[in-house]
Amino acid sequence: MPLRAMFGISVILSFISWGIIAKRYIWPALRRVPRTEALRPLLLLHTFRFVGLAFLIPGVVSPDLPIAFARPAAYGDLTTSIFALLAIATLGSSLGIILVWAFNILGSADLLYAFYEGNQVALDSAPGLQGAAYFIPTVLVPLLLTTHVLVFLLLLKHDGRDRLQ
Repeated sequence: MPLRAMFGISVILSFISWGIIAKRYIWPALRRVPRTEALRPLLLLHTFRFVGLAFLIPGVVSPDLPIAFARPAAYGDLTTSIFALLAIATLGSSLGIILVWAFNILGSADLLYAFYEGNQVALDSAPGLQGAAYFIPTVLVPLLLTTHVLVFLLLLKHDGRDRLQ
C-alpha cells in the first residue's frame, strides 16, 4: 500500500474515531454543565499544544523535515497553547469569551494550515520525515480539530442562562 494512502487512512480513521467519541460521550457531558465549565476541559486539552514544538527538534523529526511545514506548525501550536492558557485564566469574564473565540479561530486555522502545508510539501509521501512526531497529525490533530468544533458549538449555542439546550 502506498505511504500516502496509509497516512491518509490513519488520519481519516482517527477523525472517525474521535468523532464517535465526541458525539457519544464528550458532547452529551458538555451539554449538561454551564458553558464556562464545559469550555474548561477543552481548553485544558489544548494547553498541551506546545508538543508541536517537536517539529523543530532534530532527532524527534528528520533534519530534512521542510521548515516551511515545521516552523508554522510548531509556533502556531505554541501560540494556540498560550491562548488556551489565557482563555482559562479569564474564562469567567467577557475577556475570557473573547479569548476563547481568538483561541478557537487561531487554533483551527493553525491545524488546517498545517494540513495544507503538509500537503504542499508532500509530507504524507515521506512520513519518516516526521519521525516520532508522526502521531501528532495522525492521532492528535484529529482530536484537536474535533474539540475545536465542540468549542464552536459551545460558543454558538449559548442561550443566556449559561446552559446549553
